[in-house]
Amino acid sequence: MKLKLKNVFLAYFLVSIAGLLYALVQLGQPCDCLPPLRAAAEQLRQKDLRISQLQADLRRPPPVPAQPPEPEALPTIYVITPTYARLVQKAELVRLSQTLSLVPRLHWLLVEDAEGPTPLVSGLLAASGLLFTHLAVLTPKAQRLREGEPGWVRPRGVEQRNKALDWLRGKGGAVGGEQDPPPPGTQGVVYFADDDNTYSRELFKEMRWTRGVSVWPVGLVGGLRFEGPQVQDGRVVGFHTAWEPNRPFPLDMAGFAVALPLLLAKPNAQFDATAPRGHLESSLLSHLVDPKDLEPRAANCTQVLVWHTRTEKPKMKQEEQLQRQGQGSDPAIEV
Repeated sequence: MKLKLKNVFLAYFLVSIAGLLYALVQLGQPCDCLPPLRAAAEQLRQKDLRISQLQADLRRPPPVPAQPPEPEALPTIYVITPTYARLVQKAELVRLSQTLSLVPRLHWLLVEDAEGPTPLVSGLLAASGLLFTHLAVLTPKAQRLREGEPGWVRPRGVEQRNKALDWLRGKGGAVGGEQDPPPPGTQGVVYFADDDNTYSRELFKEMRWTRGVSVWPVGLVGGLRFEGPQVQDGRVVGFHTAWEPNRPFPLDMAGFAVALPLLLAKPNAQFDATAPRGHLESSLLSHLVDPKDLEPRAANCTQVLVWHTRTEKPKMKQEEQLQRQGQGSDPAIEV
């Protein structure tokens, strides 16, 4: 039994010696493990480099956002508004003035249908904080609406809009505010904004860079949800309208703006008080542009940014009853 254990130990010793000798021999042999090691090292180096870049980005101050143009660099928007005396006049003008106050580089031309300036409108303009020019011209009696006539029978605001165009062309007539018209070479755009419509301030951003005549849809007009140009490949190809679609320019007064240089270059362009119903806009635009050259705005005329709203006429039965009793509202309080 002892001999057998001795033999097992000797065999184990010899195998161990052989394994050791083999290992020593292998240490001197070339090894193909360097490429994988180099690849792993390169991956680690690339990761370290990326981490360093991210750390540098975190330390770097954020980029300065693009700044909008300074107000002085923007073309001026000349907003022409005819207005006339009625119970809701001040309410309408306050609402409109506060919308306009949100628009930079804007000049409000407010034209009264009156022989001269009224205290109500003069006071409102002075308190508005807006750059303004106050004008006044009375609509001739033959052109005025008669009692009971619907508003569409006769064009309204014709004399007042033309009075503002005359002022822009240097013919004077201001009764308050800025007296001098824009100097030659002024870059601007002219927009006709009635005092009872509703305007998004985004509309004024759309019109500001008008080169000729820009156009867009108008909501709640013409018996439709909206009226406006139809656009294909960035060009006006027709008009969405239900009433007299063959008019030269089937547009609402609130649906276009005109570049100031174009208006000044066409001194005969004005509104025609004798134009047929619905052709008042065409009487001006026909002097200025061909329909194919209209500039669509408001996402190719797919956005409504102005609405042809109208304030309901107040019912004054109780006021009239109190007045007959000598107890009417204090007339010294301006409404």
